[in-house]
Amino acid sequence: MQGGWRAGINWTAAILISIVFLVAGLWKLTDPLGAAVRLAQAKVPESLSVFTAVGLGMLETFTGVSLLVPSFRRWGAWLGTLLLAAFMVFIAVHYSELRGADCSCFPWVKRAVGPAFFAGDGAMMLLAIGAGVWARAGQGVRRAGMIFAAVAVFGLASFGFASTRHTGTKAPESIATEDGHSISLQEGKVFVYFFNPQCLHCLEAGRRLAALNWGDTRFIGVPTENPQFGDWFMGKAGLTGKGPVSKDLARLQKAFPFDTPPAGVAIENGYEKAMLLQFEDKEPDATLKKIGFVR
Repeated sequence: MQGGWRAGINWTAAILISIVFLVAGLWKLTDPLGAAVRLAQAKVPESLSVFTAVGLGMLETFTGVSLLVPSFRRWGAWLGTLLLAAFMVFIAVHYSELRGADCSCFPWVKRAVGPAFFAGDGAMMLLAIGAGVWARAGQGVRRAGMIFAAVAVFGLASFGFASTRHTGTKAPESIATEDGHSISLQEGKVFVYFFNPQCLHCLEAGRRLAALNWGDTRFIGVPTENPQFGDWFMGKAGLTGKGPVSKDLARLQKAFPFDTPPAGVAIENGYEKAMLLQFEDKEPDATLKKIGFVR
């Protein structure tokens, strides 16, 4: 039988690391498209980013639940340690590309890739090990399987909802340009590109958009931060002349919510045609061509 101090350490470590996995996993399951954008920015292949977000969300949520159940805790500790180790190895492989970039399991906590990043994940790995080292042997495979199945059903249902959430939303009647002119969003095809002027990924995506043939589609750029640099960014990306810059971020983001830029929304006759959150590999070119916004 475990001593009191061992049980205290075991429970404390299990609760703390469980919170980490539950928050990270539930965020991915409830916002798989937003999580996929973060993963793509962290060098996960674009074509696998949504699948990876949902899969990781299931594993992280199941790990968090397992850590709170004494009969499953050792399994949860092993799984959590493996997930953290795999994540650290992945970041290490891409360290030169990601150094200084934001990379976090928590959507509201900023963690830049660097030495402190590995120290933080190492501390979490120690908590996972501490949760399992004095835990009793795992029991109840069938019950654990049922819990994982429930998590999987929730994850797939959430993904299905997220896939249809960004369709048919009514756009604001109009938005204002930097010089005060009003632009109607109720007629024809309009593509709104959300970007952070200081984001290199946004700049790369903007240059790809600049190379497309937009035909009669109207293009509007909307900075998400530092709006005073909106025109500078448009010029740097080669988007000058494609369309104006608008500072009506709040109204647009309320109608078309997204997590982090780059992001875009295709609007046709006042209604959302598609929300574009993927800006690598064949996207967003393939989707824009499919819906007839570029030639």
